[in-house]
This record gives sequence, C-alpha cells and structure tokens, in this order.
Amino acid sequence: MARKMLQFTRLDQRTPDKRSAGTRRVDFDEIYGRFTPDAAGDQASRCEQCGIPFCQIHCPLQNNIPDWLMLTAAGRLEEAYALSSATNSMPEICGRICPQDRLCEGSCVLEQSRHGAVTIGAVEKFITDTAWERGWVKPILPLREREQSVGIIGGGPAGMAAAEQLRAQGYQVTLYDRYDRIGGLLVYGIPGFKLEKSVVERRVDLLARSGVIFKTNFEVGRDASLPELRKTHDAVLIATGVYKARGLSIPGAGLRGVTKALDYLIASNRTGLGDRVPAFEDGTLDAKDKAVVVIGGGDTAMDCLRTAIRQGARSVKCLYRRDRANMPGSQREVINAVEEGVDFVWLTAPEAVLGDERATGVRAHRMHLGVADATGRQSPQPIAGSEFTLEADLVIEALGFEPEDLPAVFGEPRLPITRWGTIQIDPVSKMSGLDGVFAAGDIVRGASLVVWAVRDGRDAAEGIRRYLVAKAAAAPAKAAPLVNA
Repeated sequence: MARKMLQFTRLDQRTPDKRSAGTRRVDFDEIYGRFTPDAAGDQASRCEQCGIPFCQIHCPLQNNIPDWLMLTAAGRLEEAYALSSATNSMPEICGRICPQDRLCEGSCVLEQSRHGAVTIGAVEKFITDTAWERGWVKPILPLREREQSVGIIGGGPAGMAAAEQLRAQGYQVTLYDRYDRIGGLLVYGIPGFKLEKSVVERRVDLLARSGVIFKTNFEVGRDASLPELRKTHDAVLIATGVYKARGLSIPGAGLRGVTKALDYLIASNRTGLGDRVPAFEDGTLDAKDKAVVVIGGGDTAMDCLRTAIRQGARSVKCLYRRDRANMPGSQREVINAVEEGVDFVWLTAPEAVLGDERATGVRAHRMHLGVADATGRQSPQPIAGSEFTLEADLVIEALGFEPEDLPAVFGEPRLPITRWGTIQIDPVSKMSGLDGVFAAGDIVRGASLVVWAVRDGRDAAEGIRRYLVAKAAAAPAKAAPLVNA
C-alpha cells in the first residue's frame, strides 16, 4: 500500500515491540521484535523528506535514508533494499547495533522538533531481513574476473566490507583471521541479545559464495609475516581492529577474579556457539551467583553488564567516573540495562580491588565534575573522604582498547604507525607508507563503531582498486606467443 509522506502529524513514533525484562534477562536472544510490513510502512511515512537530510549527513556511510524510507512507505521494498545496500555492506547488522540515537535518529529534524525521530534503524533492519527472506540478497557475480589478488588481514566488519567491494570488481580476495570464525567482534565481542550470530553467519556465507577465500586460525606473525603476504598478493589490507585491552592501574588489579572485558565476552559468546571454554566451565569467566562489578561506561561495559545478568549474577553494578549525561555508551543500552536489573553507580572511580588471592570487593570514591577542558568536557575530580566499598567476586575491566604493536607482531618494522600505535595512512588513498599496504577500521581511527569500520573498509577497497588499476596499466604488456617457433 502506497502511503503519503510527512505523516508525523498523524502518527506517533513507534519502535518494534521489546520483550519484557523478566523474559529477556534469562536468554541471549535479541530483545527487539520486528516491524510488520504495515508498521514499517507507517513509521517510514513519518519522514519529513527534508531538503537538507541531516539523518544522511550524520550517517558515517551517507546512507540515502530519506529515499529508502519513501520507498518503504510506498511498499517498494525490493527497491528500498537495493538503495540501502548500495551504500552499506551489512545494513541488517547496522540496523541492529548502530547507536542511532547518536547518529541518524539523533539528527532527525523530527527529533529536534520534539515529534520523535523516525525509527530509521528498525526500518533498515526490516528492509534487509525481508530481502534475505525473499531471496533478493544474491552472491556477488563480477562482470569479469581479474588475476590480481588482495590479502585482507582481519575478518571483522572493515575486512568483510572491503572483501565485498573488491570481489564486485573481480579481484581475488583472501581473508585471514586469527579466530576460527569470520566476523571478528561481530561474532565474539557483541552478545547475541544485540546481534544473533545467525545474522552474521549468513553474511559470511554470502561472501564465501561470492568467491572470497577464508583462512581462519591464521595469525600474521606466526603463520606468515607481513613481508611474506606482500609477496603473495598484489595488495594487502590491514583491518585487524584494536584488541589490546586497557587495564586498571590500582592495587589488587592482578587478583584472581579481575578480568578483561573482551576475555569475558569471548568466553560467553563461544559458549553460546557451542564451543568448550574451560575458563567458563570452571567458573572463572561465569558470573553465575557472583557479585559483579564492571568498571567503565562505554558500549563494551554495557555488553558485560547485560551478559552478567543473563548468566545469573547475584548482583551487577557499573562503576563510572562521570555522570549519565557524559557517558560514552548508548543511552538506549543504559535503559535496557536498568530494566534488566543493573545498578549504575555514577560519579565513582575505583581505588583498589580488595582481597588476598581472590577479589572480594572494590574500594571506590565519589567524584564530581570539575572545570571543562579545551574540548568542553568536564574532568572528574575525587571528593575527599568519600571512600566506600562494594562487594565483588568478579571485577570486569571495560576501559577501552589500544592497538597491538603491529610492526613487531607482523615482522615489518617499516610499517608506519602514529604515536597512538594506530597505522598511519594517506587519508585519500588509504595506503600506508609501504607500497601496496593499506589499512582500515579501528586500527587506523582507534576503537570506534561498526558503522565506521564498514565505511573505512569500503573506502579502502576503492583505494586498492585505484592502486591495482594503476599497477596493471604500468606493467609491461605480455608478449604475444610466437607462431611456428
């Protein structure tokens, strides 16, 4: 059914139904339902079709949001999918895990005018899930196959997005990953209640059917060095992400029961996938019946908190040194966590982890926000005499991630890096100082969002294409075979 646009004066904002907290806190299934076709069309019809589409401007992928909302409202879903997937390599994933409240929906004119943003993420998810069900998502069939090959180090969103774009151009693509599954943090870092693994698996399977070669359990530096991969391929893309966790530098940080967020999430996700995880089976990385304290305020902290709830923790508390308005994580995730039983202890910083051999508690002190710095952000300052103690059997450090020492790990000391350890690249070509070596995603910009990794992977693929075209043009022409030689 075709609908008129600008229906925000008649229709209120509506999100897909969310399972009750009591139901969802006992499993790892996604918490949001899915729009019906009528609901998706109605919500899409609320779009104002702005002359300046701020939703599109504030989307890292520059998705043509107003256009595919209009097509959805008109019931032209196959065209809506074609338009959505033209700029996004995994719209069904971004529709689920993007912090739309900080990006497209947060910039929607309706949100600014207090009518409530168009529910862009939920419509995006609906469009692409419908496309999968109706068989509109097809393997890539390039118009011509090219002999040149590209090796991609890292099977996360940046690597997957680049692989898709390069296969569309006909290049031979091999994706190397240290884990036993392709997907990176989409598989091992993000819990199933935000992104069910079958959603990632079907996207990975599509790449395999498109001709991308996967080499899993492959560590660059152990199984091959970067110089060796450069000899194997005409171009190499580094899309490893950043996995080195920042740790606590307080007394007791080395006690048993103190663990890194990613170790904890990987153990939980592997268990959910049916893998045997000794550290989970022996209780080390299982929150069941424990008092859990998560330190940090980003999306990774939210994932740990909500995972601990589902594992049956006795209590789950989040310590964050700023207030709710200044936390880096999604406000939607905070709402979901509070509904599920997480206790947020705002304006609090840890002083020490208490215990002899094992953690038994966290001593912390209250903070207040001081004078704003040059960026406008207020610095937290401790309040004298405000110390108190929280019970804690499991302390999870969710303080962010840094790059590994890739020049050393990859056996290539000439690989140029910044003072933060990220790879230094040309902002236009996306190539590093090593000829034919490109980089994309978090290993360039630092820990960031999946949608930015997808954007960077697609941009790097275009840089690689231009490089390989120039390289092929500069190569000497092959001599014609001699006749009657």
